[in-house]
Amino acid sequence: MTESQSIYADIGGREAVEAVVSDFYDRVFDDPLLEPYFGGVDREALYAHQVQFVSAVAGGPVSYEGADMREAHEGMGVTAEAFGRVATYLGEALRENGVDEGDVETILEAVGALEPDVVGQ
Repeated sequence: MTESQSIYADIGGREAVEAVVSDFYDRVFDDPLLEPYFGGVDREALYAHQVQFVSAVAGGPVSYEGADMREAHEGMGVTAEAFGRVATYLGEALRENGVDEGDVETILEAVGALEPDVVGQ
């Protein structure tokens, strides 16, 4: 078993990922800075993609099937500040749901590596 597979198992699998994503979006959708990025977005589809994404990043038995990050954020003008807030909220949601700090850092590193594909597109 690889380290990333153990992260998915360690955090409690799909049910735990769904709880993290739900808490994450509660924070994101309540933030006035981030609100404009989500106007008119199908939140159910977004939620499903995020569950899939977090599961894949954590090494779960799921492949991320959403759009390429650069393509998905093209034309949105995501700022570094907005990206940072999203990452912060993900970290908070992971911690609030009992994810080990080492696993939180591993997941956030994977997310941080996507910043060049998301910011300024």
